[in-house]
Amino acid sequence: MANLFVVGTQWGDEGKGKIVDVLAKEADIVARFQGGPNAGHTVVYDGQKFILHIIPSGILHPNKRCIIGDGVVVDPGGLLEEIEGLTDRGIEVEGRLFLSDHAHLIMPYHKAIDAESEKALGKKGIGTTKRGIGPTYADQASRISIRFCDLMDEEIFREKLERNLKEKNFLLEHYYGAGSFDSKEIVATFKKYREKFSHYVTDTRTILKDAFKSSKKILFEGAQGTLLDINHGTYPFVTSSATTVGGVCSGLGVPPKMIHTVLGVVKAYTTRVGGGPFPTEIHGDTCEQIRQNGSEFGSTTGRPRRCGWLDFVALRHSVWINGIDHLAITRLDVLDGLEELKICTAYRYNEEILVDTFPHTEVLDRCEPVYETLPGWKTKTEGTRTYEDLPQEAKDYVTLISDTLKASLAIISTGESRDSTIIRESLY
Repeated sequence: MANLFVVGTQWGDEGKGKIVDVLAKEADIVARFQGGPNAGHTVVYDGQKFILHIIPSGILHPNKRCIIGDGVVVDPGGLLEEIEGLTDRGIEVEGRLFLSDHAHLIMPYHKAIDAESEKALGKKGIGTTKRGIGPTYADQASRISIRFCDLMDEEIFREKLERNLKEKNFLLEHYYGAGSFDSKEIVATFKKYREKFSHYVTDTRTILKDAFKSSKKILFEGAQGTLLDINHGTYPFVTSSATTVGGVCSGLGVPPKMIHTVLGVVKAYTTRVGGGPFPTEIHGDTCEQIRQNGSEFGSTTGRPRRCGWLDFVALRHSVWINGIDHLAITRLDVLDGLEELKICTAYRYNEEILVDTFPHTEVLDRCEPVYETLPGWKTKTEGTRTYEDLPQEAKDYVTLISDTLKASLAIISTGESRDSTIIRESLY
């Protein structure tokens, strides 16, 4: 298949960055379609760890073109730091990274409003990264957001900024009791960004259209996971964009026929960050063992992730929403040494058993998991490169996942590095 969409099937942090990095070797273009710097894709290359927030994970492969699409919200200062950080480490970025002129800017007031909003919610907070993602998408929906094409025209930028600051400063001062922003300071800072990004900002939709007509291989990369989708996730404990397959089309300006196959990334257990229901969440020694083995701390925030067992009800929902054809099971090695494993096969809600229905948040919060228990494995799987070398219990575990979700098992990840990967099926 020529064009491949890689999607997270859980609450993000499934290891999509590594999977995209592995697959990018065969692709011509890697295109990011949604999200912002609240995501952190960790990729280990040549013994070095790279944490990418906005730049697609294919950037570590020479000669691959990387696109930041219309649906991504961008903090220009953060992106500039990311570009400079990669350049300092010997990764060529200019001439390979293309930034949509329709992408929306995260402004300083967006980050301030995000932080103040979370503070005001207290214990009922969503658990955002306070990077300004939600307020930026809110402005986009309100049709007052500032895009990179606006930034490139100083007069238009200044006009839109001053209009927005009247509302944002009033909100910050009179509702939140916080400080305000000065338009002159922002204009001066963003003038520098205009100069820096003049080599990157372009019409990315035309690049993708021409690539499609030329039969180039395109790898579509998203951030977060299906259960954080603004429409299909555990609302309101979600991100502010469409993380699922429909977001590819709207976030990059491409037709559905450009997506030839869908790869769902499934972590061998489940994690989530921030608030919201989590039926299979576990606590105590087992949770801490998984958290430490998997270094389950946010790559963007450093927050410890909540850990739990695999959840088939949620995964069936993700497979259907995205039309998943193949699976990449990640972090299998994190489960090494556990005496037994549990898999949630259904939810119990009052007297009802839910198998194929993923309920809305208020019901999900009251669901009890129905578990099936499987034996763990004592043999180390970390770094395993062939399916035959996996212990039988691990083979049984991944086979059960594939059979239950009715999707072929294409990739098994057994560690952070590219080499710690079992490729069972070529996707190109």
